[in-house]
Amino acid sequence: MNSGAIFTSILAALLIGAMSPGPSFVLVSRISVSMSRRNGVAAALGMGIGGAIFGFVAVLGLAAILVKISWLYALLRIMGGLYLLYLAVRIWKGARAPLILSIEEQKIDRRRSVAGSFGLGLTTQLSNPKTAIVYGSIFAAFLPSNPDMWVVIALPPAILAIESAWYVIVAMVFSHPRPKQAYLRFKLWIDRLTAGVLGVLGLRLVTEGLIR
Repeated sequence: MNSGAIFTSILAALLIGAMSPGPSFVLVSRISVSMSRRNGVAAALGMGIGGAIFGFVAVLGLAAILVKISWLYALLRIMGGLYLLYLAVRIWKGARAPLILSIEEQKIDRRRSVAGSFGLGLTTQLSNPKTAIVYGSIFAAFLPSNPDMWVVIALPPAILAIESAWYVIVAMVFSHPRPKQAYLRFKLWIDRLTAGVLGVLGLRLVTEGLIR
C-alpha cells in the first residue's frame, strides 16, 4: 500500500469513528441546540483539536505504550468516567432551569460560554482514553514502521480538519431553528436523556477501569 492509500485509509477509519454516537456527539448537539451556533462550532473545534492531539500521540507510538501499562490505562479510564459523570450530574441538575434570559444577560452569557464551549469540547474529547486506544489501533493497522515523513507531518492537521468538520456539521444541523424549538419544548426530558447517556458512558468507563 502506497503512502497516499495509507493516509486516506487512516482518515477514512477515523471519520467513521467520529461519526459513531458517543459523548462528543451528544455534547456538541446539545450545546448547539441549547446555546447557539457559535457555541456549537466552538465545541466542534475543541473536539477537533482533541482528536489532533490523540493523532499526534498515536504517531509517536504512545498509545501502544499506554496499552502495555495497564494500571495507567485503567486510571485514565476511571478519571475519564468520573468526568463524564460530573457532566451528567450538572446537566441533570440544570434540566429544570429555564433558558429565557434578558438581552444583557444573553450578551454576557454568550461571551463567557463560547470559550467555555470550546474548553468543554476539548476536555470531553481528551477525557475518553478509549479514543487514544482507537487511534493507536488504527495507526498500528495502517501505518508502517517507517512511514514517509509527509504522512507523519500531515496526519495531525488532517485529523483536526476531519474531526472539526464533522462536529461543525452536527453543530450547524442542531442549531437550526426547528431543533431549537423542539429542545425548548422538551428541554427537561432532552437534558435528562443527555445526562443519562453520559452517566451510563461514565459508569461504564469507571467500571471497566476498576475491574481491568
